[in-house]
Amino acid sequence: MSNPTAGTGGAAGWLRGEIRGPAGEPRRLRTVVKIGGSLLGRPAWPAEIAALLADCPGPLVVVGGGRIVDGLRAIDAASPRPPGLMHDLAIDAMGLSGRLVADALGLPIVTQADEWGVLDLGTWLRRAAPAVCLPVGWQVTSDSLAAVVAGRTAARLLLAKSVPPPARGLESLADAGWVDSYFPTAASGLAAIAWAAPA
Repeated sequence: MSNPTAGTGGAAGWLRGEIRGPAGEPRRLRTVVKIGGSLLGRPAWPAEIAALLADCPGPLVVVGGGRIVDGLRAIDAASPRPPGLMHDLAIDAMGLSGRLVADALGLPIVTQADEWGVLDLGTWLRRAAPAVCLPVGWQVTSDSLAAVVAGRTAARLLLAKSVPPPARGLESLADAGWVDSYFPTAASGLAAIAWAAPA
């Protein structure tokens, strides 16, 4: 992994590095870009994300739920609801964030993983079932969902988050909470994983 304090070039305003795979070569691959929902709290997020996506070949965007999903977690913590219900509501919340990003950036909302635009995760997951079998619960977030999408399309995964990765290795990143706990399993077959964080 690259030094998280030093940018590796690419989109202006972003620090970048590789988590898995050689630097440079995987950039020829189609890219699934996971946009962390926390990035949507930044005042200049539309311009920042547009600059990042302009530097990615054929991006398919998966957007995290951010504060909307944080609210669902808080509700569930206060008065637990069935895990399947909360999982479905979190997927719906990611759809709201995805619509927001698509509107702000003028991107289409798509339902197929071989298209270009912002992926409607709910529709894609319903169509991909039962081939895509994931645990139901808070251990699966947009990190793991984006990894599954990248794996199903043989794409490079770019994790765009508010902060650089604090550790090396997928297990260590999960232990640190930078990715969800299921991510090491979801991403195990990916040849190329990169990160980006605002400079």
